[in-house]
Amino acid sequence: MVNVRRVLVTLGLAFTIYQAARGMIWTDPPAMPWLMVLAILLYLGVTALCLLTSKAPTPEQAPAPGADEPPRSLSARAIERVLGRRAPSHLPLGAAFAALATTLVVPTAVGIAVGPKAELPTYATWYIGGLGALMVVVMVRRRHLIAWGGTLLLTLGALYWMGPDALRLGAVGSIVWVGVAHLLQWSTDKAARDTATLAELESAASAWQAAQEGRDRERRIQVQRALSIAGPVLTRVIVHEGALSEEERRVAGLAEARLRDELRGMRLLDDRVREAIAQARQRGAQVTVFDDGGLNGVDAATLTRIRAELAETIGRAGSLRLIIRTSPHERVAVTIVGRSATDSLGEDDDVDLWHEIEHPRPAAALG
Repeated sequence: MVNVRRVLVTLGLAFTIYQAARGMIWTDPPAMPWLMVLAILLYLGVTALCLLTSKAPTPEQAPAPGADEPPRSLSARAIERVLGRRAPSHLPLGAAFAALATTLVVPTAVGIAVGPKAELPTYATWYIGGLGALMVVVMVRRRHLIAWGGTLLLTLGALYWMGPDALRLGAVGSIVWVGVAHLLQWSTDKAARDTATLAELESAASAWQAAQEGRDRERRIQVQRALSIAGPVLTRVIVHEGALSEEERRVAGLAEARLRDELRGMRLLDDRVREAIAQARQRGAQVTVFDDGGLNGVDAATLTRIRAELAETIGRAGSLRLIIRTSPHERVAVTIVGRSATDSLGEDDDVDLWHEIEHPRPAAALG
């Protein structure tokens, strides 16, 4: 796959070499050739520096191994999310100030090296296009103020050494290049932010739809389970027109209790817990199950361990009434209270079972 960033860097280097070559093609030798060569070498070095260097994170910004990346602006996150790490990074300040200084030094050096001439040769005007391209690179690398400052210095320097002819020899074109680069970058960043916003909205809509489908599936399961529990009992009630025997009334009562469990404490239930509750009711105990949201956010493995302990506790309980309730406490997941009587709910001395199922602690906490 073609790497767009490498293609752009290659084109930038090629254009830089072309501008430098224009300054080396001498129809007649300049007054100070060595100064001209030094100006061209400075231009080549600074341009290569701006094209090839990237901004490394500072020790404070650099993430530790395994840690999350440091927070960045919305624009930077959006551009990277849409364009990936191929998006232009911020030019290091040192390189940016070197480019700014180049726009001041090179016009002066070339003007001195060429000397007074009645008609400006081609090699005396090469730096207008070259430094204009350098400021475009600085602009694309997100140093906007420095790019415009360098463009201003370039224009003033060219006007000083060339006079009004500098405007028709490329100064206006360099200003236009920098302005177009700024406009394109602003448009690209805005498009990237809008695209990232739309992607986030789409992701949120997909998550909401998935949650709704999950709730619908859960409701269908609950309805099917309710029908499997209450369906046979309701059928008998309809067939016998409500005239049920004592045994049928007992079975109907158990079915109603099971249905109530499914509605009020579904996250507490699995096959083992349902079987333990059914056995407790068969021996005559009253079992009440409440899920007040204390298990929300608990992972499947932890929920399985909690249910296993709950089934075991119910199985060995001998109380006449069992109250099972989830707990909002950060340490306790479920509380099981057993009473030896069912008609003295205001008394505390008839509590013969109090068991708390704790949330499993992480391994790090145990250490």
